[in-house]
Amino acid sequence: MRCFEKISIEEFSKFYDKSLYDDYMLPKRMSKYSAGYDFFAIEDFVIKPGEIKKIPTGYKAIFNEDEMLLLLVRSSMGFKYNVRMTNQVGVIESDYYNNESNEGHMFISLQNEGDKDYVINKGDAYAQGIFTKFLICDNDKVNSIRIGGLGSTNKRKDDK
Repeated sequence: MRCFEKISIEEFSKFYDKSLYDDYMLPKRMSKYSAGYDFFAIEDFVIKPGEIKKIPTGYKAIFNEDEMLLLLVRSSMGFKYNVRMTNQVGVIESDYYNNESNEGHMFISLQNEGDKDYVINKGDAYAQGIFTKFLICDNDKVNSIRIGGLGSTNKRKDDK
């Protein structure tokens, strides 16, 4: 199974007004051959030159154990406006889904390295997610899973 879901309204209300919950869209591909699922702004925001903005997406994703979700800025944002993700690429593993810290809520951190305000209006696409398979070494012996949210790969418990 592979899909995006909204986080719970309780998690959502930590970052946004509850009245926006029913209104925002799940990620979607915009054309038949799109590799990425566009992420859409829940509300308007502005990133000033030199500013970094951490954006709660309102999304979580479930997917197969041998897959990952890559989070990337939309190509045009870097080319046209010099806006980049602060970590360049986000890597989401399958055990991030429904973790005990934040339900698997994904965040995007954008930095405006341009010289003009970068405006994103409610409903605009500002990032994209691409699902892909990954390979492991033949002698890999890891049998633990994460127990936290963002940056928690080192916090794990045995998967029994």
